[in-house]
Amino acid sequence: MSYQLRREEVVDAAGLRAMLEHSPGQAAQAILAAAGQGVLEAQLLLGQILLDGQGIEADEVVARRWFGIAAQGGSAMAHNMLGRCLEHGWGGEVNLAQAAIHYAHAADAGLDWGMYNLGNLLATGRGVPANQAQALGCYEQAAQLGHAKSMNLYGRYLEQGIATTASPARAVRWYRRSAEAGDFRGMFSLALVLVERGEVAEAGPWLERARVEGNLNFLRSALVTLQGAGPVLEAFAARYAEEIEQHRF
Repeated sequence: MSYQLRREEVVDAAGLRAMLEHSPGQAAQAILAAAGQGVLEAQLLLGQILLDGQGIEADEVVARRWFGIAAQGGSAMAHNMLGRCLEHGWGGEVNLAQAAIHYAHAADAGLDWGMYNLGNLLATGRGVPANQAQALGCYEQAAQLGHAKSMNLYGRYLEQGIATTASPARAVRWYRRSAEAGDFRGMFSLALVLVERGEVAEAGPWLERARVEGNLNFLRSALVTLQGAGPVLEAFAARYAEEIEQHRF
């Protein structure tokens, strides 16, 4: 039986998002109906729930299609999500050059995630010529908007003097902002700097939070760093190794 959308159910996207929390199946029907009626935010939401399989059977192909429809309607986040589909091959072939175009649309519209994702392509030369100065600009813009992951990367560019004059003091400030905003990589970056300063007591809690909150790829790369960082961090390296073992099961 098809879901009959009532006008009051599409007053704002917040209502649909709230419905997803407590009644994902009903929310999915409402979102599907609203998307079919041309509600831009519902089209974006439909792409997301199809990608995640939230309240509806996951379908990356159809998710990509709805992100494309919402992007054509002018949704900056839809451009960003379409870029991610193109970058990672969700619902179709990988096309990094097209991903960069959609990230650029999102970034030009002022979306921090678009700036961050475009910065990553520019930093690595995937889909676009490598350009560290432009990558730095993307990360800085996103960091200024409060994007936690970009704060950490902007800090790294400042610490290492990539495409800019090195400024360790400014780097630490951005690492701290990233860590306090909840980015586990920012926590790790801040902790390493604190250890270098001899401020191990403050570094410890940040290393522990990063260990608990970080994903498996992060844990593996962090472990390599910790294992080569001297005796002060040996105990943390052991805990990171244990965490990686737990992620295997």
